This record gives sequence, C-alpha cells and structure tokens, in this order.
Amino acid sequence: MTLPALEAVRDNFPSALITVLAKPWVLPLLESHPAVDAVIPLKKGEGGGLTNIVNTIRVSGVIRRSRFDLAILFQNAFEAAFLAYLGGIKLRIGYNTDGRKFLLSHTVIRNDEILKLHQVEYYLSILRAMGWKADTKDPELFVAKKDITAIHSLLLSKGIKEGDLLMGLSPGAIFGPAKRWPPQRFAVIGDRAVERWGAKVVILGSRREKDICMTLSRSMKYPSLNLCGRTTLVEAAALIRRCNFFLTNDSGLMHISAALNIPMVAIFGSTDSSVTGPRSQKARVVRHPVECAPCFKKECPLNFRCMSSIQTDDIWEEMEKLKQNEKTGSFHRS
Repeated sequence: MTLPALEAVRDNFPSALITVLAKPWVLPLLESHPAVDAVIPLKKGEGGGLTNIVNTIRVSGVIRRSRFDLAILFQNAFEAAFLAYLGGIKLRIGYNTDGRKFLLSHTVIRNDEILKLHQVEYYLSILRAMGWKADTKDPELFVAKKDITAIHSLLLSKGIKEGDLLMGLSPGAIFGPAKRWPPQRFAVIGDRAVERWGAKVVILGSRREKDICMTLSRSMKYPSLNLCGRTTLVEAAALIRRCNFFLTNDSGLMHISAALNIPMVAIFGSTDSSVTGPRSQKARVVRHPVECAPCFKKECPLNFRCMSSIQTDDIWEEMEKLKQNEKTGSFHRS
C-alpha cells in the first residue's frame, strides 16, 4: 500500500536515485517496479538479538557509504528512523510514532484524522505534509517476465492451459483466525466455479497456512491445484496475475490481487475495509456489519458472527456479478 506514495516520490524527484530498504522476502516485488532503482535487504529475526545488532550496524554502513540525501520513512517503527540516523542521512522524514521524533529532521504529526484514512492515503499524507504533489491512485504491481513464464510452465505441467478459466482461492490470513472465513465455505465456491464456469481451481497461501489450505482442498468435490507454501512471493504474484478471478480474506495476497487488478472478492470480518480494503475497481468487499466489528482481534472472543454470518450464496452472487462485469467491461469502484 506504499506503492502510490513511492510512485509519487519518483514524480517529485524524477532524476533521483531511489533505493528501497526492506525485508528480503518483499524486495523481489519492488525490484520490478519502475519507480525503484535499487534495493537494500534488511535481514532481522534470524539468530537472535546479537545477529540483529550486527545486521543493523552492517546496513547502516551500507546507507552511510551510499551518501543518501533524503530518507522517507514509510514504516512507523523506531528502527527505520534509527537506521537513517546512523546512516548519516541529513533529511529524515516520517510520522512521529514509536518515540522516534528526536531522530527525524522533519516530523509529520499522526493525528486521529490521519488514522481514519485508508492506508494508501496514510502513506501519501507524508509527502503531502512536505508540500509535495501526491495524487490519489491505486497500487500497481509489475511482475517480471521470467516469473510469468515460470508460472505458465508450472500450470501447463499440471494440466492448466492458457485459455482455461482459473479461479484462485486464498483461505488464510496470517494475522489470526478472526480474519478467516471457513475453508469449507471456500471449497463450496471452488466447486461452484468448476460446475458452473468450467473453471480450474488453484489454492494459494504461505507455509504457515498449509493446514487451512489442505482443509480447503480436501473439502472440495473436484480436484484443485494446492500450491500453498510452494511459491515465493513473486511466484504467487505471477500466479495471481494468471487468475481470472480471486477469492480471499483480508490478507497480503488480497492486496497483491488488487494491485494486479484481478477481479476479486475480499471477505472482511474483524478488520476495517475502509482502512485496509483492496484498492481496485475490480475488487468487491463482502462483510456483514455486526455491533462488535471491526474489533481488530486475532481471535474472536464471542461467536464469530462477523464471518459465520456470511454465506456461500453471498459470495457467489458477487462472483457472478464480477464475471458479468468482466464480460461487459462495466467495472466501477464498489
């Protein structure tokens, strides 16, 4: 959701060298983006505290040697400002979060009104606070040709041809069970896509979601291709790009699908779609308002009504509308 802000940085500084510092697992998504010239991986969490300290010192050295003029801190954490400070960057801009105000040269106040914004606007607001132009737009991802080719070959080896209608299902959500619509209900939607659309079904998720994806796969009457935990993030993006339709919970893969402009339905329960919903004209959000939602809890302390009240017919109705819109080209923002 920082991508529109990143593109706005490029628009404001067209001749600058723009380098992105981020965790290694996400960097391949950014390497193909036209707004990015270079990347620096930030490794952490492996080997404990001492390893993290060593990595911080190493990365700050890389930053210092690169002699950057400006750091724009989209991440809210103290560590981001600390690295920019250690790296000797003169201009350091970011929100006044996590007690890091003294490490910033230019502070952007994060007030209650900013917190109500969608996160795309949240990041754009940093640039606007500096007087820079930052137009509202939807995130857009760019997938490398080699990854597209690799996924095409993989699908072909599994009997899924170029012209086949492909339905993607993503039943997981790393944050916690409160964000997950039951995998058995995902299975019903997958079976309907097979029966009514002649679709092939692919299941996606991370290694931590293998059990959920396996439950989905075993609950389907028809065969599916379960690639959960078997793809990198860029491979997952290339696979989603190949999908004709996508069904997902509020998750990272939801945002990837939206940024690739794939027709998709996103299911929301404990979280707030006005803040973290998919930004795409081809995305539809299904949620049932209950008095306790959004609660932002990882696990439901009550009866899971926000999710359990959403029936398969509710989802299928939206899928049919998407298919009709795709046929007529009549998409508009929901």
